[in-house]
Amino acid sequence: MLKNIQWPENRAYASGTDWEPIQFYLEALNEATVLDLQLGYFSSAAINILSLGFATFISSGGRLRMVINDVLSPGDKEVLTNISEGYIYQVPYDLSDFENLKNALCDYDFHFFQCIGWLIQKKRIDLRIIKPLGKRGTSHYKCGIFSDGQKSVGFSGSCNFTAFGLLENLERIDIFLSWEDHRSEKWVQAQTKEFENIFNGTADYIEYLKVEDIKTAIVNSFGNAELEQLLANEGELLKKKNQAFQGKRTKKIIETSEKRAQEILAAPRFPFAEGPREYQSLAYCNWVANGYTGIFAMATGTGKTITALNCLLLESRKRVDKVYHAIILVPTITLVNQWEAEIKEFNFDEIIKISSKKQWQSTLATVLSRNRRIPTSFILIITYASFIKEKFQRHVKNFPEDMLLVADEAHNIGSPSVLKILSEFSSFKRIALSATPKRKYDIEGSVAMEAFFNDQEPYTYSFSMERAIEEGILCRYFYYPHIVSLTGNELQEYIKITKQLAKFYTSGGFGDSEIAQRLLLKRKRIIHKAENKLVITKDILLKRYQEEGNLKYTFLYVPEGLVTTTNSCNDGISYGQEEEEETKIINIYTRAIAEISPEIMVNQFTSSMKDRDLILDQFKAGKIQVVASMKCLDEGVDIPRAEHAIFCSSTGNPRQFIQRRGRILRRHPDKCIATIHDLVVIPDFSSSTKGSPSYQTEKQLIITELERVMHFASLAINPYYTEGVFQAICDHYELNIYTIQQNLAI
Repeated sequence: MLKNIQWPENRAYASGTDWEPIQFYLEALNEATVLDLQLGYFSSAAINILSLGFATFISSGGRLRMVINDVLSPGDKEVLTNISEGYIYQVPYDLSDFENLKNALCDYDFHFFQCIGWLIQKKRIDLRIIKPLGKRGTSHYKCGIFSDGQKSVGFSGSCNFTAFGLLENLERIDIFLSWEDHRSEKWVQAQTKEFENIFNGTADYIEYLKVEDIKTAIVNSFGNAELEQLLANEGELLKKKNQAFQGKRTKKIIETSEKRAQEILAAPRFPFAEGPREYQSLAYCNWVANGYTGIFAMATGTGKTITALNCLLLESRKRVDKVYHAIILVPTITLVNQWEAEIKEFNFDEIIKISSKKQWQSTLATVLSRNRRIPTSFILIITYASFIKEKFQRHVKNFPEDMLLVADEAHNIGSPSVLKILSEFSSFKRIALSATPKRKYDIEGSVAMEAFFNDQEPYTYSFSMERAIEEGILCRYFYYPHIVSLTGNELQEYIKITKQLAKFYTSGGFGDSEIAQRLLLKRKRIIHKAENKLVITKDILLKRYQEEGNLKYTFLYVPEGLVTTTNSCNDGISYGQEEEEETKIINIYTRAIAEISPEIMVNQFTSSMKDRDLILDQFKAGKIQVVASMKCLDEGVDIPRAEHAIFCSSTGNPRQFIQRRGRILRRHPDKCIATIHDLVVIPDFSSSTKGSPSYQTEKQLIITELERVMHFASLAINPYYTEGVFQAICDHYELNIYTIQQNLAI
């Protein structure tokens, strides 16, 4: 804070004394968050001279606003000209990283000007170019204000903000501390008002200039001795920087600045220099207003993870010791690793991963023990499966009271095994993350989840997929549904089951009849495993391969279960081990895809595979062209490079198909539009008439399928394509797909 700085007793800095002007800038930059400058002459070389202070200032979120006259160095004019012409500066390193920023500001070369240009584009440096209205000459202000959000320090003097002014001239700066006395307070207030008038364009005594009006200083062009400050060989001046820092007090300030720099390097920070998006900040404010609990119902790809971690970051900054404690609940080990990567981007430390694959107990016990003696930051990432186990629960009593609980894919919270133990965490700050918080087939679980997070629709913060697509956070997509027919044997079995179901159907559906539920499950399995899905899938891929010569960036959701049907349960379904079922059917699909061409590399992606990250990396690189999977891509796996998807696995669960769509819509620099093919099984309806026993049960199936279809089609680039595909079917069952779509929105 500015009030913590030791200021000279006479409130003045002067060259040749123990209080050099350069010391003032260095110390104030370390403590301030805003610097407003009204200058005569300016050169970005001054930023280079003060590179350590400016790196600290900018990394701490500082904003520099400058009112300057129309004479600049050639390099600075080039930067402003490029920006005015729409040139995008791309520096070869991450300027949100303190060390890179400091080096960029220190090395006075091409990259230095790139850095200045980038800061101007990002509004970290903002300028107004002026001259006196109706007069000759130039603006000649040499004053400004530092502010830390609470206190302000005004200054005025002879020093130009150039390398020459900071290093060569005999200069003096008088300062005014807003908290010190009435005179200083009034000076700061008056100066603030004048600056705002000039900067906001309301001052009627100046003329605002465009970039093309800037003059570059060339020797003897203007006949003004002060301009020679800009003309001096800045390279030579920069060599004198070290000599200028030899004073005892200046060295001490440099040491303090370097210590502060190390603190910045170690401190958590938002991973992007531009800071959180507006909606992510709003989510935090809403969460605080809701008593530090709530549900973030955000579409897949809108940054749920970053939004939650920003809440943890902002809460930690409220503490004097900056300590943070959090527990992140996730459904899969893959998500444990993805959260770890995101957490590291925020520069959070002491991450403990807890799952069946990790040895974690001694590490956690040590951290919790140390935290009881000395406040110690830590973040736990744990799978739901490990969360409910006794060996983790025995540690809960030692958790600090300020823990933040984040439940990713929070619909998992609704399961009885998880809900049973959540009472132990009811005193913690809590955030639920999910694109689909509602559990369609578990109303009680949904109600319990909402109660635990003290929230209900429309939730603490919501961000729909429609909005995400409109705002370019998710990419636009084409949607092509394909009607799949049953084979003769499948249709015969399907009709048999449907006739049996008709006996249980009423206007309210099938009710709770156990027999009806078993029959529905058997019929669903026929649709789920329909043989013609594979035929159509191969046709789609073959056509694309013939047109494009490759199948890069394609993934398939294939059906689960076995294709063969032998068991002793009289329902034609095998109940072997889950992984055996998955592997069997996925092998059939991957072999069929590989038969299209020997040049096509296709891989499976299953929950039991040890090299899943490697497979995804090769998929992103285009080495693996097609990835075939089942459920394990449903929750949180990040595959932004995917451009084409085929959904072979029918599901009536909104959570699954909404998440699957989200996978394919994630943005990537080389991806503009996605394409989704959806296989929809519709049994032959030619023998079904309106008065037949099975008509209503078949109609209900069609409605369920069309609900999923319209979820996809409603946001697609080509929504009317779907109407043509299903027109005959809708006519037969007296349905209107747009009525179905409207009902979904209610």
